[in-house]
Amino acid sequence: MNRRTFFHQTSALAAVSALPKLRAADAAQKKLKVAVVALGRGMGHVQALLKLPNVEIAYVAEVDPKRLEAGLKVINDTQQVSCVGVKDFRTILDDKTLDAVFIATPNFWHTPAALLCMQAGKHVYVEKPGSQNAHEAEMIVEASKKYDRVVQMGNQRRTWMKEAIEALHGGAIGPVRFGRGFYYNTRKSVATNEKPAPPDIDYNLWQGPVPDDAKHEFKALAHYDWHWFWHWGNGELGNNGIHTLDILRWGLKGDYPLRTTYNGGRYFYDDKQETPDTGTAVYDFGHAGCEWVQSSCHPRAAEKPLSEVMFYGDNGTMAAGRDTWTIYDPKGVEISKGKGAGGGDPAHIGNFLDAIRGEAKLNSPIAEGQKSTMMCHLGNMAYRTNTVVKCDPKTGKVLDNAEAMKLWGREGYRKGWDVKI
Repeated sequence: MNRRTFFHQTSALAAVSALPKLRAADAAQKKLKVAVVALGRGMGHVQALLKLPNVEIAYVAEVDPKRLEAGLKVINDTQQVSCVGVKDFRTILDDKTLDAVFIATPNFWHTPAALLCMQAGKHVYVEKPGSQNAHEAEMIVEASKKYDRVVQMGNQRRTWMKEAIEALHGGAIGPVRFGRGFYYNTRKSVATNEKPAPPDIDYNLWQGPVPDDAKHEFKALAHYDWHWFWHWGNGELGNNGIHTLDILRWGLKGDYPLRTTYNGGRYFYDDKQETPDTGTAVYDFGHAGCEWVQSSCHPRAAEKPLSEVMFYGDNGTMAAGRDTWTIYDPKGVEISKGKGAGGGDPAHIGNFLDAIRGEAKLNSPIAEGQKSTMMCHLGNMAYRTNTVVKCDPKTGKVLDNAEAMKLWGREGYRKGWDVKI
């Protein structure tokens, strides 16, 4: 995306390729100045940042004026240095003292916003899934390399569950053959306008680079129901499935699946939602496999799983969730428990800040995070084409499926926007 077209300014972008990461010796003593974009999920970022040392929230950006006002009050009541609020995050990117940007926008903004920030020389923390389609997944990874920026995805379990996966890889249940992840909820019918978004939102900026969809009125879908329409969202698979799919892939030591299927439907409500509320996505890595079980509109309380992620090995079962895990023997008898450091959002965000300072390695670098996000994209391709999607296990490229490839990227972006590296 070309900021020069918007602002007619060239100086910041011209020098970006020469911008280095902070030298570790300097960065360790430097208070990092950051910005948070979008104050829905972004308020979680704000609350975490306010708990961390040696970081200043210099800006927050939000298209909803009420959210902006509320977020500024929280920050300025807590932080000694005053924070500036803006509607359009692009207006702050020429501030050379700004080190990093936290992106908590809707999915369709993740990659375009991240590209803008990296092109301006900023490090980026981007919420999951980090891309709205497979082509954007490729772009955000390529951009992180081209601009040499520290980019972390907000899949916090990569920090919270490190000890559990270390135990799994250390042989806690022997060779691991299969894994299962779960998501159950009590969601209701969508886009009923029972809680319409405020009329004073800048909807033009809310939608950003994404063209209008003639089939749906996007104003009825802010701030949340856009998730359930393919033009903007990724369904539950990209909304919540990414969390457990990431842990399953990590635990199984897989890169990209050989085969992917996703079967289900919109069963509980007769409304305009396009994405399934119930289904199972299944992945075959060759040496092992996994499945993600979804019941978004029924809690299935009578059969609550042992934990959000299950691993099955030759010597037993591991049930893992957030920062705890339990090991069962082959007969189902509990034999041990474990607990990791956890730490909530501050731990994962703190890891990102420490990586900028040169004091730590990222727990979820964007290249690794997007391998897991590709599982979401591949699953949605399988669902939407009613096919088994096969891909190259080393590159994630779809094989021999022209219909799935039609869904690889967005057909085009809104006129006047230039989404490219």
